[in-house]
Amino acid sequence: MSSTTRILLIVLVLLLGVLAWKAKASPSVAVPAPLQDAPRAATTAKQTAVVSGGCFWGIQAVFQHVKGVINATSGYAGGAARTAEYESVSTGETGHAESVQIVYDPSQVTYGELLRVFFSVAHDPTQLNRQGPDQGTQYRSSIFYVNDEQKGIAEAYIAQLDKAKVFSSPIVTQVVPLQAFYPAEAYHQNYAALHPNQPYIVINDAPKVEHLRQMFPDLYMGK
Repeated sequence: MSSTTRILLIVLVLLLGVLAWKAKASPSVAVPAPLQDAPRAATTAKQTAVVSGGCFWGIQAVFQHVKGVINATSGYAGGAARTAEYESVSTGETGHAESVQIVYDPSQVTYGELLRVFFSVAHDPTQLNRQGPDQGTQYRSSIFYVNDEQKGIAEAYIAQLDKAKVFSSPIVTQVVPLQAFYPAEAYHQNYAALHPNQPYIVINDAPKVEHLRQMFPDLYMGK
């Protein structure tokens, strides 16, 4: 085998590996709309949702492109204030999950619609304490509810999706009360938008935004 052929084969293997990793890291599943949801508000307002599901860069990037979302902030939830910083959270021993706080206008998008995006394109809710290449409890799938209405919608939706066997494995998403949300360091904010050519973003996060555009054209908002 010539050296040129060997190099071409190596490149091909690497390319196939990247594509396989991309497919695994960026699942997209067409899930039905929630049967139980909050009504669309009659007037403009602000409400908050907090979710986690893997690296917060990708979750933030997805929700920054959803119509009705006013702001999406990367941060930490589930642990104490004193450990809400990246190096500590990365140990997986703080109780925190890399999370995203979503401030949205309920007259434009409902809580259930946000959860539909969360389950469809933002992450894989069947992966326990991991997402794609990232492993640890800090990457767990969670919905941090801020009131009983959100709790009821989230629990009913998970039960609906599991009953319909939308996913090949059971959903492992935790539904827990939000104690506090701590914004992440400045260098983590808008990371995908500021570093679109970084390999991690290209492989893991950009496909999620593209899946949002393809699957939810009425909710997608270009930037």
